[in-house]
Amino acid sequence: MAQVLEFKLPDLGEGLTEAEIVRWLVQVGDVVAVDQPVVEVETAKAMVEVPCPYGGVVTARYGDEGTELPVGAPLLTVAVGAPASGAPLADGTPAAEGDAEGSGNVLVGYGTQAAPARRRRVRPPETGAGAVRPAPGGPHPGTGAARAASAPGTLVAAGAPGTANGTAPGTANGAGRGTDGPVPVISPLVRRLARENGLDLRDLAGSGPEGLILRADVERALRSAAAPAGVPGAAAQDTPLPEGRTAAAPGVTRVPLKGVRGAVADKLSRSRREIPDATCWVDGDATELMRARTAMNAAGGPKISLIALLARICTAALARYPELNSTVDTEAREIVRLDAVHLGFAAQTERGLVVPVVKDAHARGAESLGAEFARLTESARTGTLTPAELTGGTFTLNNYGVFGVDGSTPIVNHPEAAMLGVGRIIPKPWVHEGELAVRQVVQLSLTFDHRVCDGGTAGGFLRYVADCVEQPAVLLRTL
Repeated sequence: MAQVLEFKLPDLGEGLTEAEIVRWLVQVGDVVAVDQPVVEVETAKAMVEVPCPYGGVVTARYGDEGTELPVGAPLLTVAVGAPASGAPLADGTPAAEGDAEGSGNVLVGYGTQAAPARRRRVRPPETGAGAVRPAPGGPHPGTGAARAASAPGTLVAAGAPGTANGTAPGTANGAGRGTDGPVPVISPLVRRLARENGLDLRDLAGSGPEGLILRADVERALRSAAAPAGVPGAAAQDTPLPEGRTAAAPGVTRVPLKGVRGAVADKLSRSRREIPDATCWVDGDATELMRARTAMNAAGGPKISLIALLARICTAALARYPELNSTVDTEAREIVRLDAVHLGFAAQTERGLVVPVVKDAHARGAESLGAEFARLTESARTGTLTPAELTGGTFTLNNYGVFGVDGSTPIVNHPEAAMLGVGRIIPKPWVHEGELAVRQVVQLSLTFDHRVCDGGTAGGFLRYVADCVEQPAVLLRTL
């Protein structure tokens, strides 16, 4: 007998709790192999292709493209273990040469072991406010493609008793739901909101596809229930809004703070709340640095980028002022100084601002730094950065000069202790060797956590960086 395995959205690591479906890579009825990518999702940190740990036939998908799902929510179900080679499954789906063996491809949060051989009985559909129905396009509970409300690896017998021609109890020809049928809700957040407010989801008409109850439907019902009786216009809005949206006045556009934008907002707000930051800045003559870069590139070999040279200067400065390569443990009330420099750099992409991290930057030369910057920048542009490449930074370099601005007061990238900002390099009048001349001038800004050091340390760091920019030969002491 064919068995149906449910695959849930795995924990993608780094504290991520939700992801948005960007693109389905398989359709219902497709045959999938173990570890085959089945969906592309976008988290607050990166775009990730999620592989399925089971092989078989896809019998249901949960969520359309653009839907945001919490970790642990069902992604799809796969029918495995066909009754006979090439024979159709109990629900009429063609059999696949799949198996339920464990996955060899690991994503944090779901295992790679084989599914348990013991099958569990299908429980009758729930009818309370917390009952769950698969997403539109998915099977009803009790059918051969039903999913069990349990962890990945739960086995459900295809063609389970209690069904008639694939129709769930309380329905007619699979359409609509009866009083005793399942409630069309897939979001745990929606169920919790209804439960906490004593709202019976069976009384609601969902505004989503095929009557799916969305968060907006629950909020609208709660507003309507709280409105004074007999007051015109006190009921909910006539036009259903997408889940997570609220009504806006004419001429006003509301943009949800989610995904990358939401992650940036949370991190910057936390930085402002927790870090007592201060900023100092200095103008520097970058003429000699630009000449040195031109000479390096003329000598042959891989081209050295300007940001690679600035990164090499930063690592040298942090070796002299290690206070700025640290973090603050607020619970222990300790400053934690870090030996390794994992250098983040701000990169503006179509998805928003991201900060890829060059690991062990202190152990790299300018050529190695340049190659890693180029690789991470390309990954940021294509949206293929992994969560590991976006976390773990200890110091950030922000070259906002590419936007044509001279200076800024950077916000520290929490939980780091400092960020160096670099403005554009432009010709300006400058006193050079006692005479007025036109030189290539740059403004350098350092924002630092005042808990880890005082102005003397921050000023010393910034002055050393400026000295290396003005006289690159200063770096020879550290090579």
